Amino acid sequence: MSLKSSNKVEENVWELEVAVDGETFEAAVNKAYLQQRKKINVPGFRKGKAPRAFIEKMYGAGVFYEDALEIIYPEAVSAAIEESKLDVIDTPFDLDIPEMGKDGVVMKLKVTVKPEVKLGKYKGVKVEKKSTKVSAEEVKNHINAMLEQNARIVTVEKKRAAKKNDIAVIDFEGFVDDKAFEGGKGENYELTLGSGQFIPGFEDQIIGHKAGDEFDVNVKFPEEYTPELAGKDAVFKCKLHEIKVKEVPALDDDFVKDVSEFDTVDEYKKSVKAELEAKKKNEAEAQANNAVLEKVAESVEAVIPDCMIEKKIDQDVDDFAYRLQMQGLDIKTYFKYTGMDEKAFREGYKDQAEKQVKLDLAIEEIIKKEKLEVSEADIEEEYKKYAEAYNMDIEQIKKAVSAESIKPELLQRKAIDFVIENASFTEEKAAKKTTAKAADEEKKPAAKKAPAKKTAAKKDAE
Repeated sequence: MSLKSSNKVEENVWELEVAVDGETFEAAVNKAYLQQRKKINVPGFRKGKAPRAFIEKMYGAGVFYEDALEIIYPEAVSAAIEESKLDVIDTPFDLDIPEMGKDGVVMKLKVTVKPEVKLGKYKGVKVEKKSTKVSAEEVKNHINAMLEQNARIVTVEKKRAAKKNDIAVIDFEGFVDDKAFEGGKGENYELTLGSGQFIPGFEDQIIGHKAGDEFDVNVKFPEEYTPELAGKDAVFKCKLHEIKVKEVPALDDDFVKDVSEFDTVDEYKKSVKAELEAKKKNEAEAQANNAVLEKVAESVEAVIPDCMIEKKIDQDVDDFAYRLQMQGLDIKTYFKYTGMDEKAFREGYKDQAEKQVKLDLAIEEIIKKEKLEVSEADIEEEYKKYAEAYNMDIEQIKKAVSAESIKPELLQRKAIDFVIENASFTEEKAAKKTTAKAADEEKKPAAKKAPAKKTAAKKDAE
């Protein structure tokens, strides 16, 4: 088996001419005969016992050629590709057989190769890093969110009318043309008034009623509603059982002790600010590093074969399907629920896939250009990380994972680290200064707890 010729026929496509000698092809033909003879009937012979010569005389000299070709094809093509030294990235195509007989086989086929890459700027890439400053307003919002998370829902004991933002506990049943409709009934349903959970006008008509009231709510279903109810007038017969309110705790030392390791509001505010600053710093670094890599990818000049993009999309779709599977949902069911077809779904990954392929090509070129290498010490350090992550003995990890399989990822990481270390980062200026009011809040000393003081919600509840 040998490579007769290799010629570039178009961008990223080469044509290979592969020759298989007569002796090799004859061995493959005989192997095909031995595999197929049990299936062939020849008069005068028991099934599977007919000599090859009789079968060829009866069905033609080339009766086993196609099967023989299948036998020799993988090895012949693989050897030819290796001999060509081409970086083939997809399955060969456009197979043509100009010669096939006792003297051997000549095959012509096309292969797609990795594109030639012109690397753009990858050293000294300039990127603006987001500001990591934390304003007093951000601290306040974070603490308010914590207060909301620790809020209690309490029943309003005082017999007062329901108002916006109350939680109304109701029974309801809907009727269209005096007939109850499916899905229009609920009992002890907790509805936050003003949340917009129900159709327009429903929640507004509960406002003003008191616990124990029974009343009708008249609404009109929107035109874009389900076909059987769209645009129709409806009456909901309702009963308001009780009214609840959210009781948000006061920000004081007792609250701080309950939700943190600190004793005072001042300490808690400082810790929240430090936590937000650390989070912003990590996010800013990650975003800036990604921006550097995106610029490197954008600077790459290459005609990328469609198969490289499609393979990356395949990986992304497989990853998404795996995540769905972990949640107990298969991707076909997901398409059914979302009304999306596979083609449109794949299209959504195309831009992302193209950017990643460009970045991968850039990384490969940077590794070559900078002569980056992985040392034994690098591999040993990676083994240690695996051992710690999986809580296994390092020797067990070495048996399960070969050093050669680790090298490509380590090389890629080295190249990425090289690009980021050689990038130029500037921190963006804050878009707005902290408001005077927020600044005052931050400077103001924490008020001492007043035992007699009640939250607005608690007063309202009483």
